[in-house]
Amino acid sequence: MPFLVTARRSAADSVDVPLLVLAFRKHPTLAPELVALDAKLGGALGQTLGRREFRGGRDEVLHLSGAAAGANPQRVLLVGLGEPSDVPGALRRAASIAARQARKLGANALAWHDGGRGADTVEAVTVGLLMGAWEYADLKTPPPADERRPELESAVILSDDAAAASAVERGTAIGDGMALARRLAMMPGNLCTPSYLADTAREIAARHGMQVTILGRAEMEKEKMGSFLCVAQGTPQDPKLIALEYMHGPAGTKPIALVGKGLCFDSGGISIKPAQGMEAMKFDMCGAAGVLGAMESIARLALPVNVVGIVGSTTNMPSGTAVNPGDVVRSHLGKTIEVINTDAEGRLVLADVLSYARRFSPSAVVDAATLTGACVIALGHTASGVFGTDDRLVSDVLAAGTRAGEPGWRLPLYDEYKELIKSDVADVKNTGGRPAGACTAAMFLKEFAEDFAWVHLDIAGTAYSESDLTYIPKGPTGVPVGTFVELVRGRAR
Repeated sequence: MPFLVTARRSAADSVDVPLLVLAFRKHPTLAPELVALDAKLGGALGQTLGRREFRGGRDEVLHLSGAAAGANPQRVLLVGLGEPSDVPGALRRAASIAARQARKLGANALAWHDGGRGADTVEAVTVGLLMGAWEYADLKTPPPADERRPELESAVILSDDAAAASAVERGTAIGDGMALARRLAMMPGNLCTPSYLADTAREIAARHGMQVTILGRAEMEKEKMGSFLCVAQGTPQDPKLIALEYMHGPAGTKPIALVGKGLCFDSGGISIKPAQGMEAMKFDMCGAAGVLGAMESIARLALPVNVVGIVGSTTNMPSGTAVNPGDVVRSHLGKTIEVINTDAEGRLVLADVLSYARRFSPSAVVDAATLTGACVIALGHTASGVFGTDDRLVSDVLAAGTRAGEPGWRLPLYDEYKELIKSDVADVKNTGGRPAGACTAAMFLKEFAEDFAWVHLDIAGTAYSESDLTYIPKGPTGVPVGTFVELVRGRAR
């Protein structure tokens, strides 16, 4: 059942909901607008704050019993914001926690109060609520009827601002794009195949009047995409190159291109990965999921810009027809590549996708890929690696990530890194070894992105989590949908 977020003007003590959520900064006090609510709660809220049983720390939660029988609200949840420098980000995070807690408590509806009077933060709260309400239960057998809790169906944000409703609409557009990306990422590889991603793109195009182009193996052979196809030659599944065109900007304006790596499963190929943890390689298509989710959100927001979303999707499998270490292939751009490690396959796919992007004459190209474990070692799971050839575009991407709550950190593309990917038998080789692994992977991509302003996002550490992060569960995070959307919105302003 869809989760619906609305906004309305209402006092905290008068909402009729199973759960009222109150968001507080660190060291909270009882605000005047909560005095009437405190009276309904028999003074429990004021006493709790006065005794510092709840201190408003980031991610702190405290559940209070509700008002007397027959009165509202039925239950109250306190959520801490900490001492935020990024208020929208703190609210987004707290709202996600609140929605998760509401689901655990079996509340079918909640009301949100943070003391704000403007619409500037309503969008962030909406995105957070949608993030927290999301779950992937498509493949689970429902529990017996007598053990089921009510599902969280709706949330209302208490705001006095007349613009709050439009802020909710914008937040819903972004949250639904993130939900699409997370659903695609969470699906197992036998269901979310390259063909499934292509079908999803067709559905997005049909909903929003976009033009869609899909190339299969035969079409890519005609395009001479030897780099992409060498990854796909070990699988019987048909690889897909998908291009979605959203052209709502001024006529003749060059589009911004969003590019995503779509390895629906990555075994490593002949350079096979260790068995332990290999199941997580279904997440190797999070860049592609991010592009599709962003295109959904951009269309829902009706942004007056020209955007092309391009996805390269296949699986990387070992077989008698798989590419071998030491093989040399010719890319779509014409450069030859020595394949040193078949597990460095994402860059081989992206090389041809970046080359293909030239036909759209883009003003800028930003790609996102779960590309290297080296980036995880460098930045952990907190920030995406950001590389680029255009300082202004890099700054725009970093700023977009900050606004979206998806931080990035710029890493270098020194000329010396190119020495590490020189080949003895070809123009370039696909890996430079362990030193500066994220940087040499980006340097490889740079070889195929010389005709336009370009930024590469290495989201290997941020696209999914192997543990519960409090504000979202284990699994896909929705990165880089927010960054893509904020970048495009910035171009629309």
